[in-house]
Amino acid sequence: MNAHNYLAVEDLSRHFQAHGRTVRSVDGVSFAIPAGSTFSLVGESGCGKTTLARVIAGLDRARTGALRFTRPAGAIGARVDELLGRVGLAAADGAKFPHEFSGGQRQRIAIALAGEPSFLVCDEPTSALDVSVQAQILNLLKRLEQEEGLTSLFISHNLAVVRFVSTRIGVMYLGRLVEVADTEALFAAPRHPYTQLLLAAIPRVGQGRRAAGVPAGELPSPLAPPPGCAFHPRCPAAAEICRREAPRLSTLRDEAAVACHAVGGAAQPVRFMPRAA
Repeated sequence: MNAHNYLAVEDLSRHFQAHGRTVRSVDGVSFAIPAGSTFSLVGESGCGKTTLARVIAGLDRARTGALRFTRPAGAIGARVDELLGRVGLAAADGAKFPHEFSGGQRQRIAIALAGEPSFLVCDEPTSALDVSVQAQILNLLKRLEQEEGLTSLFISHNLAVVRFVSTRIGVMYLGRLVEVADTEALFAAPRHPYTQLLLAAIPRVGQGRRAAGVPAGELPSPLAPPPGCAFHPRCPAAAEICRREAPRLSTLRDEAAVACHAVGGAAQPVRFMPRAA
């Protein structure tokens, strides 16, 4: 794992049983979050964002895969050791996951560390707030990132908020990542057709009422996902191979990653619809 990554998620899966079938809520997801940055997950409701966040936060157990956290270096690491010692725990306990502590130990850790977090999992943290309060929270997160080196996983349906707060973005569809890219690169030139359609749906000042470029149809049921590429029933560029074979998330030359047969290893995005003005 890159020494500068705070968190590496490696081939993570979380499956559930429902009505005698397996629901692949998270299915082989991999990404990394560099220290002092914000990685955001976007996608329609039901794509697996919250389940993935719960696994990373230690609230659910993964079926397969691994989470690898890099302990903060230098003075920050020493401060963590000091705080653990103050509440009667050993420095080695800093390498444990939340579920490995007893209830009493978790309370002591919360008391010791609540004021100085180094990693936050933010699942729709501004969805119930008015615009002015949203701005205050988002500015606080950015300030903590810049001044304190805070690392965050951020989840939101509001793509304008995601653009403001994110260093890098992952787009999820039915339990899998379909595109990962730096924030401005993704907004300037989205490669996956699903990403393009999501971004085309963002309201823009001066356009009045217009048809939103949202994907046709509804998200397929995770109880019976489509064969091949899960997006192919709604994709304007689906080909025969898309119906047979699921594309892998492939890294391109600019460090973006896309899971799409039509994009492949191309350096430039393949545009499936007119770009919104």
